[in-house]
Amino acid sequence: MDTDRIRAVLNVLFMIGALISVILYFTLGEDKTVFFYVCGASLFLKMMEFVFRFFLR
Repeated sequence: MDTDRIRAVLNVLFMIGALISVILYFTLGEDKTVFFYVCGASLFLKMMEFVFRFFLR
């Protein structure tokens, strides 16, 4: 797979994770642990996309 294809997949996964994070933030009660895990995983995917864009081109 070339880096552009990997970046596209990572971006789609990030957007899905961000959407799920917003939904979880507003639907969960006091305990937002699941929200933090999903949001953290989404941010990790975005950082990996950043690495592919700037360092592995």
